[in-house]
Amino acid sequence: MNEVKVYLTQNRRKRLEQGHPWIYKSEIAKIEGDPSDEQDCVEVLNHAGFFLAQGLYNPNSQIAVRILSYHREEINPAWFYERVNKAWQRRKWLLPEVTSCRVIYGEADFLPGVIVDKYEDILVVQILFRGMDRRREWLFQALREVFQPRGIYERSDVAVRELEGLEQRTGFVGEAFDTVVTVQENGIKVTVDVAEGQKTGYFFDQRENRAFLKPLMKGWGERRGIQLQNGVPFDKKGKEIKNPFWDGAEVLDCFSHTGSFMLHACHYGAKKVTCVEISERAIEMARHNALQNGFLHRTEFVEANVFNYLREQVKEEKSWDVVILDPPAFAKSRKTLPGALRGYKEINLQGLKLVRTGGILVSASCSYHLSEEEFLEMISKAAVDAKKVLRLIEFRRAGKDHPILLGSPETNYLKFAAFEVFDRS
Repeated sequence: MNEVKVYLTQNRRKRLEQGHPWIYKSEIAKIEGDPSDEQDCVEVLNHAGFFLAQGLYNPNSQIAVRILSYHREEINPAWFYERVNKAWQRRKWLLPEVTSCRVIYGEADFLPGVIVDKYEDILVVQILFRGMDRRREWLFQALREVFQPRGIYERSDVAVRELEGLEQRTGFVGEAFDTVVTVQENGIKVTVDVAEGQKTGYFFDQRENRAFLKPLMKGWGERRGIQLQNGVPFDKKGKEIKNPFWDGAEVLDCFSHTGSFMLHACHYGAKKVTCVEISERAIEMARHNALQNGFLHRTEFVEANVFNYLREQVKEEKSWDVVILDPPAFAKSRKTLPGALRGYKEINLQGLKLVRTGGILVSASCSYHLSEEEFLEMISKAAVDAKKVLRLIEFRRAGKDHPILLGSPETNYLKFAAFEVFDRS
């Protein structure tokens, strides 16, 4: 039985009852007992004293309580094992062929502030808030028991920890190992450095979206005037075409990172993919990934600022069949959203100008603070300025290993849309 009880205000929004896993300081009416580092597991009750949940309390954070359970239960090593195991069983159920994925997605897996990505037999862990950091050994023990990993690497190198009164932390958990690992995704080999890459090294959330490219990568030969005669392709001048990828798309992949969209585009038959990325290290890894999959002869790599590169290509009147925009999160907070929107609109405006008529724009945003409505409105405004008409092919979100809690909009952050692009003038 918890000795500390947190009573909520009477006239609050019923977010907790709707499934939201956070209690803000402003929602607390009073606290009975003396919460401390040793007694930070608290009961959450409504104003009338009715039990709602239990969670971990942090007086130094605006998010005062993070919910662990909607039942009274002891939080111990066995509890951690059960939560970790259930999260992994869910992935094996929904993604039976997948061996590398996000296996714990924080609050959406009822392990608040914990992110775990599985790279074959390596685990990469982020711990984002104090209550879980204090129980890190229980977490690591559960991870070892469930996965028997070759190694665990911690990537708690995020600024949000400082809001919890924690220092950033990186490094091996236990024995050291080679942090470069090759994973399998949709039949493609992807090499990742879990110690050096962005976030935990790779973006699993776009796995299904990358597979969505498959039907978009072929069917472009006829649009270029290529005709088949007895199954043999000939160009407009009647010359036989020897390139086996003559029917594939010419693709511009912006913010390519280590080349995940490029790899899928080539895998599904693209004729040529141009990758643009500002990080030299990411470009090196993307080139390596293209080489090990046999795609190097169909790719080119440009180390450049994407904003500048897009404007230069528009000036030079370049064009592609498919333009892919998968930028990092421009909006880190609600305050930065206006500037982020300008950035998102700019890359989509220039990207649209580079799409051949009848071609495709693929655009994504991983900024939670940019809503789906704002995202689509931004692209619509960019299309107006670019004098384009867009027809939506599909709108998608993050993959099955990134579950969404309906009561927690923070878990629904990724927007991914594909459009057919037509000239308006």
